[in-house]
Amino acid sequence: MVIIIKVYIIKMSFQIPKEVLNITQTLQKAGFEAWLVGGCVRDLLINRKPKDWDITTNALPEDIQKLFPKTFYENDFGTVGVVNEPIDGKEIDGTLKVVEVTPFRKEGKYSDFRRPDEVSFEANLEDDLKRRDFTINTLAYNPTGDKLVDLFEGQKDLKGQILRAVGNPKERFQEDALRMLRAVRLASELSFAIESETSKAIEKEGELLKNISAERIQIEFSRIIMSDNPMAGIIFCQRFGLLKYFLPEIEEGLGTEQNGDHIYDVWEHNLRALNHAAGNGWSLHVRLSALLHDVGKPRTRRWGEEQKDWTFYGHDVVGSRMAEKILKRLKYSNDITDVVSRLVRHHMFFSDIEKITLSAVRRIVRNVGEQNVWDLMKVRACDRIGMGRPKETPYRLRKYHSMIEEAMRAPVSVGMLKINGAKIMQVAKLSPGPKIGFILHALLEEALDNPEINDEEQLQEKAVALAKLTDDELKKLGQAGKEKKEQKEEAELAEIRGKYGVK
Repeated sequence: MVIIIKVYIIKMSFQIPKEVLNITQTLQKAGFEAWLVGGCVRDLLINRKPKDWDITTNALPEDIQKLFPKTFYENDFGTVGVVNEPIDGKEIDGTLKVVEVTPFRKEGKYSDFRRPDEVSFEANLEDDLKRRDFTINTLAYNPTGDKLVDLFEGQKDLKGQILRAVGNPKERFQEDALRMLRAVRLASELSFAIESETSKAIEKEGELLKNISAERIQIEFSRIIMSDNPMAGIIFCQRFGLLKYFLPEIEEGLGTEQNGDHIYDVWEHNLRALNHAAGNGWSLHVRLSALLHDVGKPRTRRWGEEQKDWTFYGHDVVGSRMAEKILKRLKYSNDITDVVSRLVRHHMFFSDIEKITLSAVRRIVRNVGEQNVWDLMKVRACDRIGMGRPKETPYRLRKYHSMIEEAMRAPVSVGMLKINGAKIMQVAKLSPGPKIGFILHALLEEALDNPEINDEEQLQEKAVALAKLTDDELKKLGQAGKEKKEQKEEAELAEIRGKYGVK
């Protein structure tokens, strides 16, 4: 049978890595077809840097393995991972270390709504392209001769910024239900509209998501969260009826009015907070924290008779527990689950810069961890913007930063010495008493002037020598140490406050 495929000759200078070209050229020299396919071609056509490079060929898995020195093949779908070696001695980009090469294939029924029951490699390029999810992912490109195959008007949909299922959308989603969430993710990443028949099929088939593992859902959800417009993605999920199958807690905020400080309901407030994090390019755990920071509000909402307004007492504690449960259910790592639940728990931190004390700030730092405290500040910024308020005033924001840095400053105290009272009593053969404190402060005075003496052996020698002095002599030295400590602390605090331009 003769298959007629319309091939476009395009004149575009795509930046295709040498490692990828080496694979396509090796396959072609061995007499096989080799086409770049899917997302990488789509991204090339819209001047977007591909995150992955996929190649399809009429070579069988065993043929592919024979052609390349390092490969692995551990699946039932024919995909061979080709491990690239450095070319011209240059280190390989992480995304290019392994390029997936898959034979043309036909697929059987999808009994579990996730993967085909059977796969056949007796296929051609057309068979391979028509089994794919969306028209913009059916484009195949051969770098040799600039040949582009477009069987389903993928170029037209790219130009129109439309996401359209290949063929019958209902059949595509029944084959792999995760495609519905992938549609939302691609629309979010590319800022595309979803074509009406594709949208209707998602709304009708949404319940099929119940058949998809939490791990697979989490990957697509994370990519929605990490897109440039995650708010649109979450709204798509809700409108299509998908959200209730993996994140129903967020929907509880719909129509949940707040008090006068908030102009949005809890739902929109959380989404706007998330979008602020995305707009700043912040990390996944900050974005998740922004989305979930007020997830506990609907369950803690009460009418306050005295205030004549809504109250949400304890929503930070309840929200933290909910966030932990949500993230565990979606199979996020223990590290992400821990840090997000901490940030949600402590997002209600100080607001009055005239009343907050350094000890209170130190408790916040201790509760979230020094490595997370600046992310807590980011969540605060998201919370504020999500309320419809302007950003913190410059002075107020600088004051927050100053207080956190002051709280995190290494304290100037006898605790910094590599010797303690018990050791002094042991080496100097002294009994407990004020003299121990005098010796410690005398040692501190010297260590502040000469940090090199803060060595266990040197301090022990000096402690023995100091123990021979009278109490009055030691008291004078100790007092001098205390005064020097206070002066040093004041100087350090003045430097920090000067750095931020605050008092």
